[in-house]
Amino acid sequence: MRLKLVPAKTDWDFFSIARLTFGLSAAAMVASAILFLTVGLNYGIDFRGGTTFRTTAEREVVIADYRAAILPLGLGDISITEVFDPTKPDQNVTQIRVEAQEGDEAVTTETSAAVLAALQQVDPGLSFLSVESVGPKVSGELIRAAVVAVMLAIGAVLFYIWLRFEWQFSLGAVAALIHDVAITIGVFSLLGIKFDLAIIAALLTIVGYSLNDTVVVFDRVRENLRKYKKKDLKGVLNLSINETLSRTVMTSVTTLLALISLFILGGDVIRGFVFAMILGVVIGTYSSVFVASAILLRLGVKRDWSKPDANTGNRFAGTDA
Repeated sequence: MRLKLVPAKTDWDFFSIARLTFGLSAAAMVASAILFLTVGLNYGIDFRGGTTFRTTAEREVVIADYRAAILPLGLGDISITEVFDPTKPDQNVTQIRVEAQEGDEAVTTETSAAVLAALQQVDPGLSFLSVESVGPKVSGELIRAAVVAVMLAIGAVLFYIWLRFEWQFSLGAVAALIHDVAITIGVFSLLGIKFDLAIIAALLTIVGYSLNDTVVVFDRVRENLRKYKKKDLKGVLNLSINETLSRTVMTSVTTLLALISLFILGGDVIRGFVFAMILGVVIGTYSSVFVASAILLRLGVKRDWSKPDANTGNRFAGTDA
């Protein structure tokens, strides 16, 4: 017997609670904007600036011991990663990143010496291979580059959906993407979770995942608009969402199973990234149904693609990619 997370055939009216879901989404986006402007984000070393120590040791690396040795120094945010070199399996190399200290453009000699002394208590044979500092100016450039990356991804989605479908579909899809990214950022601001380049990668992945769900629904909407020419748009949208619901739920649940396993077992290094992905999958699935489709219903759409319409859509509407 096959596993079914939803019945094979459903006939749920997703738009009976459209006002409630749309209101909740709007409220969540406003709250996220307020949190971002008032509380802000807990930027990681990537965006604050800091110092990277590359170490080599005689003993096997134990990240927990390294972290316990450095924490008493009170240097703030610390990131420790073991670096594996296949050509030198016994090298025991780590990369330790410490956030920029207030008032210091670069790491001081005293700070470097203190970190080295603390680590040598764990492994007397440990030494530094290199010490590199990233100043506030470079960190500011990274923030701007991250914002540009997310905006370009959303802009590319807008253009792609416009070519493949119609401008109404495009606006619905992009509104859903902005909704997903905004709420994810709001949650990170509320919980004070470290926000670094890994989270930017998660946001871009969320954009792709949410778009995938939305395109599946929109593809079925386009097919059903041609098939049921006398059915009203609300009925077509409900039918299309119900027909793709099993696939949407199964994809989301299987993805969440893998992400939750990583969140529990993956350790601190990837926990922020995985949390962002979990949040994005849940919100992305919700927005594909209750945001993108609701906006499409409000905007309306051309019903018959077999005939040109000068007032609706565009000449690329029939393009498949």
